[in-house]
Amino acid sequence: MNKNLYLYILAGVSLFVFSAGSSYLVSGLIKNREIGQSISTTNQPSPTSDRSKIDPNLPKNEVCPLNGTKFTKQERDIWETRRPLAVVVENHLDSRPTSGLSTADIVYEAVAEGGITRFMGVYYCAVSAINETISPVRSARIYFTQIVPEYDALYNHVGGAGNCDDPTVDPRAKALCFIRTNKIKDLDQFGLDFKACHRVTNRLDREVAYEHTMACYTDELYKVAAKRGWDNWDTKFVSWKFKTDPSTSSGQDASNIKFDFWPSATDYSVKWQYDLATNSYKRSNGEQLATDNNTGDQLTAKNVVVQLVKETGPVDEHKHMLYEVVGKGKMLLFQDGVALPGTWSKSSPTSRTKYVLDSGKEVQFNPGVIWIELVPSANQILY
Repeated sequence: MNKNLYLYILAGVSLFVFSAGSSYLVSGLIKNREIGQSISTTNQPSPTSDRSKIDPNLPKNEVCPLNGTKFTKQERDIWETRRPLAVVVENHLDSRPTSGLSTADIVYEAVAEGGITRFMGVYYCAVSAINETISPVRSARIYFTQIVPEYDALYNHVGGAGNCDDPTVDPRAKALCFIRTNKIKDLDQFGLDFKACHRVTNRLDREVAYEHTMACYTDELYKVAAKRGWDNWDTKFVSWKFKTDPSTSSGQDASNIKFDFWPSATDYSVKWQYDLATNSYKRSNGEQLATDNNTGDQLTAKNVVVQLVKETGPVDEHKHMLYEVVGKGKMLLFQDGVALPGTWSKSSPTSRTKYVLDSGKEVQFNPGVIWIELVPSANQILY
């Protein structure tokens, strides 16, 4: 064969292979964007940063307005430049253990669909000096979305139920529509860059479905908020009341708490066991210890509120549920190893949820993590 002809053929084949490969790569990238997914990565989440910028010898005299925990002035100086961050985190059996819930100041839990619960962690004080990895972040639901305004918080999630023009979603369940019409400070992952949120496919020691892999990072989320002018928290936030002395509460013994969200979904049954040594409750989920994948530690709370709410649904073809968080109802506060019955009320999405004991006194929480369980009002709470 003529040498020049051979070279022409070889060059043509090389050009074809390069073009085909480039087209495949570009089409793959476009496809990922079209379906609203970040490009996956096998890198581990960036590690939680240390507290080297915080002097450990400083006194902890500064009270967190969310849960009454005391921190240093250095930490308060950081959180005062920010606003609370509300992040939707899933609790699907395949996604456990979750990452980052142990550093939330407040945690809410409610059913998403089919008896499978989902969390919303509210982060503010405990992450002031930490770049926390939170995962797996999932989509917004209307009842969580109706709680966000009482904190005037940043709202981090991965999409959600129902744009305003979506005819397949019940209007009462349209979380994305509510976000837009109420001008919530939205940090939907679909509008963020790779640094703030991305897919991490090896967070756990096993392979999981793609939807269980989204990780977001608090420092990066706060950087996005600052760029959008959402950094300073200028709302007139009303803190709940917190105990100023270590005295324990008096009430009916509640060393062990157990309840279902849906009786048919036992993997999502909850147990809280009181630990006298730390005066806190330790969480189990579906008969397994609930831990934080970032630390390996069991999830704990100083206060557990079972807020009994009206359940409606499924209300559309997507099997969306409704849980009444605006209104009023009964509640049980568990602290100091005892149960304290009372009521809850919230007059509008922007108003603060109030908890009042049957004695007529407003609840005084123990300083520390507050976990609020949004349980269907007909359910039985065993303790």
